[in-house]
Amino acid sequence: MKAEASVQVNKKNVGNQILGKFATFTKSYAIILAIFILGIVFSFASPYFLTYNNLRNILQQTTALAIVVIGQAMIVTTGNFDMSLGQNVCLTSCICAWLIKFGGFNPWIAILAALLVGTSVGAFNGLLVAYGDIPAFIVTLGSQMIARGFAKIITKASPIPGMPEEIQFIGRGFIGGSKYGIPISVVIMLVLFLIFTVIMQRTKFGRNLYAIGGSSEAAYFAGINVKKHKALTFIIAGALCSVGSIILLTRLDSAALTNGNLYEFDSMISCIIGGISLTGGRGKLIQGLFGTIFLTLFFNGMTMLNVDPFVQDVLKGCVLIGAVVIDVVRNKKR
Repeated sequence: MKAEASVQVNKKNVGNQILGKFATFTKSYAIILAIFILGIVFSFASPYFLTYNNLRNILQQTTALAIVVIGQAMIVTTGNFDMSLGQNVCLTSCICAWLIKFGGFNPWIAILAALLVGTSVGAFNGLLVAYGDIPAFIVTLGSQMIARGFAKIITKASPIPGMPEEIQFIGRGFIGGSKYGIPISVVIMLVLFLIFTVIMQRTKFGRNLYAIGGSSEAAYFAGINVKKHKALTFIIAGALCSVGSIILLTRLDSAALTNGNLYEFDSMISCIIGGISLTGGRGKLIQGLFGTIFLTLFFNGMTMLNVDPFVQDVLKGCVLIGAVVIDVVRNKKR
């Protein structure tokens, strides 16, 4: 009898553990359920939504923003945010296009120059925020305006179309053929997420970022170089903006002032919706990817339903406020 009772208790404990793990998973990754629900709703609303081409198109649209989200998520993890990411994307894509079209540079040299510029913008932000003790909002808002101003000067407020075929594969190429193949840009995005997920979850650097987000003062007394780590997150974000801008440039085949427009807000929305806390110290990088997919899915569905673009801007603002409210409530419960 005692043996039977022991077995029953063990079974009950195992069942409780499974339910507990499932509850934890659903709390952390509720965004996955939201993506499925959104997909089902839009599939009933439009017969073209669940087609392979449209889903692949959604992933392609996600790539540039998702890469920017990696940088924003790392910054948010430390308790900061970057308002210049979108204009960094714009500036680097315009510089790359100008060097190719009017500067006579080899496309790969132009891409390298764009990477250096994007990283330099991130370094400018990081050094002023970390070592100058200037609020991130002020610094990045200022660099946002500087980057946009330079982009206007470079392009003279006109698009620069027609990128060379030798680099178009970055944004338009497919592995396995154009009909059913996987976009190269999606592969680049997934590889970057894998690399930085390992960095954030498995390395001392990543753990230090979470510690700084939890309490920068405690992290300092624990021997962590807080200033250096904060500066590095902005530098990495700037470099990732450059990568995203090249993918966007080659996919759109044009550099314009609209490239990367509002990415600073979209990346923040993606982080918060995915479950990365705006106060820092909580959330996983992969949740930012799910948040990006949800956001792209939402507005792709809106476009397919012919919702006015201006109405979509209103909805985006509502989503941002709603995401922040959810984050505040979530933190209060914790």
